[in-house]
Amino acid sequence: MATREKTKYKGIYRRESLERKLNGKPDICFDITYKLDGKKIWEKVGWLSEGYSEKLANDIRAERVRAIRHGFELPKQKAKVPFLKDVWETYATWIKTNKARNGRDDLNLYNNHIKGRFGNRRMNEISTFDLERMKSELLKEGLAPATVKHCLVIIRQIYNKSFTWDLYRGGNPVKGLKMPIVQNQRQRFLSYEEAAMLLKELSAMQKPTLHDMAMLSTHTGLRAGEIFNLKGYDLDFQNDLIRITDPKNKMMRYADMLGTVKDMLERRRPQEPEGLVFPDRNGKKIVNISQSFRKVIKRLGFNNGITDRRQMVTFHSLRHTYASWLALQGESLITIRDMLGHKTTAMTERYSHLIADHKKRAAERLEAAFNGHKKKAEMKNEI
Repeated sequence: MATREKTKYKGIYRRESLERKLNGKPDICFDITYKLDGKKIWEKVGWLSEGYSEKLANDIRAERVRAIRHGFELPKQKAKVPFLKDVWETYATWIKTNKARNGRDDLNLYNNHIKGRFGNRRMNEISTFDLERMKSELLKEGLAPATVKHCLVIIRQIYNKSFTWDLYRGGNPVKGLKMPIVQNQRQRFLSYEEAAMLLKELSAMQKPTLHDMAMLSTHTGLRAGEIFNLKGYDLDFQNDLIRITDPKNKMMRYADMLGTVKDMLERRRPQEPEGLVFPDRNGKKIVNISQSFRKVIKRLGFNNGITDRRQMVTFHSLRHTYASWLALQGESLITIRDMLGHKTTAMTERYSHLIADHKKRAAERLEAAFNGHKKKAEMKNEI
């Protein structure tokens, strides 16, 4: 390539190619130069064979100079907007260590419902209307509102993280989107008799791990995932405490280890501090509750004739049962919140109606006591 030669236009240069030809003559490339932040910038404009000329190069340079003067971004400064799938790859790595179950729930939802729709779109090409349409389609397909909401939350988090990681600076299409109304809070809880029947049936199946996990959840309110994660160093037999170090909301808490639970955990205490309390048959961490639990529930008839998911008994119902029993014995919402590991009391409000009867009886006892003292005072006055 020949050296650059000045043209009659300021900041416009030309250079002849030693290889490219145009009509039997050397093709000519046009370059422009200008200053940006005190630095001299060189930019290739194009070839004569591509339709460029000194005049066109001069016009392009003038646009660059005007853009710099008014603080606009230059074309070379504009990075291409990433595809959603590209940011997802970074996000997928992040959730492995920052979300429950190593982010498997997000991974499954992305692969099943998001990837095919938006994976190959640039992030500025996904609109709020597109997400509204996805929401409508997923609900029509029969997905639960909670699942649809989770899909939208994943997209929102991908955008939010892309801002944090400086991968994308555009808007978030989830902003302003109305989320599906979720009413999936468990309402059904077991009676003491039903819980005893369940544990007895699990014990008869000779599946000690499933029985012991069910007993632990019923007596402490631990989630299935929290039980799966328990290790030897989480069991404090000196102070009768179970440390929950990897809960859903990432806030460590303690559960009391009493009576039959303590005896069971003594038997299950692993030899090594890093050992799992409830390993699978291969010594690895359990990832799902065995289907045997569902079969036992079916055999006991707990879900007969029930179609509302909120009224069905599942393993998570044991945690709900624990909280409901606490409410029925008159514990405050704050106490229940702390024992369940909820971030706010608002999450515990669902149990308030169970406490209401106890409040009423307390008020009745107080009124009876007041009336009794009032009657005694009246009798004294009569004397």
